[in-house]
Amino acid sequence: MTITANDSLRLLRRLWWRLISMRTALILLFLLAVAAVPGSLLPQRSLNASKTESYIASHGAWGRLLDHLGMFDVFASTWFAAIYLLLFISLIGCLVPRIKQHAKALRAKPLPAPKNLGRLPESGSFETAASAQEYATSARAALGRRWRVERRQEKAGVVTLSAEKGYSRETGNLVFHVALLVALIAIAVGRLYTYTGTRVVLPGSIADQGFCANAIFQYDSWQPGRLAEAGDVKPAPYCFGLTDFSASYNDAGEPLKFTANVTYQKASGGPIEKHRITVNNPLRIDGDRVYLISHGFAPQITVTMPDGSTQTSVEPFVPTDPATYLSEGAFKFHGPSGEKKDIGIEGFFAPTPVAEGGGAIGDTTAVTSASPKPDNPVLGVTVYTGDLGSQTQSIYSLDQAQKDSGALSKFGGANLREGQTLTISNGVKVRFDGWTQWAALQISHDPSQIYLLVAAAAMVVGLISSLFVRRRRLWLRITPATSGRDPSPTVVWIGGLARSDSGNFTEEFAGLLERLRQAGPPVEPALRGADDVAVRKE
Repeated sequence: MTITANDSLRLLRRLWWRLISMRTALILLFLLAVAAVPGSLLPQRSLNASKTESYIASHGAWGRLLDHLGMFDVFASTWFAAIYLLLFISLIGCLVPRIKQHAKALRAKPLPAPKNLGRLPESGSFETAASAQEYATSARAALGRRWRVERRQEKAGVVTLSAEKGYSRETGNLVFHVALLVALIAIAVGRLYTYTGTRVVLPGSIADQGFCANAIFQYDSWQPGRLAEAGDVKPAPYCFGLTDFSASYNDAGEPLKFTANVTYQKASGGPIEKHRITVNNPLRIDGDRVYLISHGFAPQITVTMPDGSTQTSVEPFVPTDPATYLSEGAFKFHGPSGEKKDIGIEGFFAPTPVAEGGGAIGDTTAVTSASPKPDNPVLGVTVYTGDLGSQTQSIYSLDQAQKDSGALSKFGGANLREGQTLTISNGVKVRFDGWTQWAALQISHDPSQIYLLVAAAAMVVGLISSLFVRRRRLWLRITPATSGRDPSPTVVWIGGLARSDSGNFTEEFAGLLERLRQAGPPVEPALRGADDVAVRKE
C-alpha cells in the first residue's frame, strides 16, 4: 500500500484539527495538572538537592527509576515542557477561530423575523391602538439598551423588529480562555526571570549582621531562573537587618505566632525603614516579597584560647526535630596561623531539655528537648583542638575529614546551662553566655505576578459572564389588522427563542410579552372583537 502526499496531508490536517479542538485543550489542561502532582509530593532537586539525593538513595531502584523519569525535576523536564507547549498550541488554535467568528457575529445584524412567529417555542399576540410605526418606536424603547435591535420595513406597511441579547456570554467564555492562556504564558515567562534567595539572619544592625539582596554570594541558597542565572536579571539593591524575632506558644508548647521585626534600606545610604513580617504577611518592596520562612536558636559562647585570649561567637543552630526544635551546630575559633591551635566545637541546643530515659541532667547525660518553647535550655558541647582545615566548609558542622585524619583531636565535652563554664585539660574554657533567635528570610522576585493577578481577575469575570448571561432572540411582527374595521387596530405578534439554555425562559417571555403589551395604547372596547387577543404556545 502506497501512502501518497495527499494522504499524508489529510492525516496532518486531521491531527491538527484534533489538536486545536476544545476537548483536546481540556484534556491537556487536565494532564498538566496531573503532571504537576509529583512536583508537590516528591522532593525537587532545584529546591533541595541533598534531600533529593537522600530520597533516591533510601528508595533504591524505585528512586533511580523516578530520577530517570525526571520526577525530581518535574517543572524543568522535557515531558512537562511538551505538555505545556501542546496546551499553548491547542488553546491558541481553538481560540483564534472562535474569536474571529465571535467578532463577525458582533458585527452582523440580527436575523430577520420569521413569517409565522406562532410556530416558535414561545409566542403570543395582542392588538394596540398605535400605528405600526409608532408602536415599533415604543417597543424599541421598552426593550431597553440590553437588546440589540434591528428594525425592518416590509410590504403592506408591516414593520419587524429583530432583537438579540446575551452576546457577552460568548465574550465572557472567550475572555476566560484567553486569560487562562495569558496566565500560562506569564507563568512560563516568569520562570525565566524569577529568582528566590534565602538567608539566615541574626539580630543586629544592617551593617553588623544584615545582608544586601543584590550580593548573591551572601545568600545561603540561591535559585534563579534561566535568564536570571545568565545575568539578564539583577537582584534589587535592598539591604536587611533583623531587629528581633519572637515566637509565642500555648501551654502545650505548640507555636501560635512568629514575628520578625526587620530594618531595611532600599538603596545604599538611603533612610532605614522598619517593618514587621509574619508568616502570612511578607514585606513588599517594588514588587519583590520578603517572607519569613523559618527560625531557630543561636547560642552564644565565649572561649578562652590556649594563649589566654578570649573570643566570643554567636552561631545559628539548625533544627533537627521540627516538633521540639532540638538543634545542632558548630563554633569555629582560629588560633595563630600555622600553630594548629584552633578550637572547634560541635554541639546541640535543647530549648526545653529533658534527659533521655528520665532523671536529672548531668554533664554527660543524653539530652533531648520536650518543646520548642525555651525553658532553661541546655547547650551540649564537644570540644576539638588542632587544625580546623578549609574555611569553605559548612558553618553548621566541623570538617569530618579533619576529625578522621586526627588533625582535630577531641578534648572533652559537657552539657551547659546559661552562665556555666567547661574547662578542659589544656586550659581552654568554654562559657555558655546565652542565646538569641535567628530568622530565615526569603526574597522572591517574580515579574509575572501582576500579569497573573490581572489574568486571574479576567478569568473570574469571564467565568461569571459565561455562567450567568443567557442568549435570547426576540422578534416582533407589527401589522395592521385585516378585519376591515375603521380605524383598524395594529396587530403585534411576538416570538422568542432561547439560544443557549432555556432556564426559566417561559416566565421571562411572559414578562417581556406583558411589558411590550404596555408599550402601546390599548384598543378601545368598541374596536375590540371577540377574538382580538390571542396568546398561543406550542
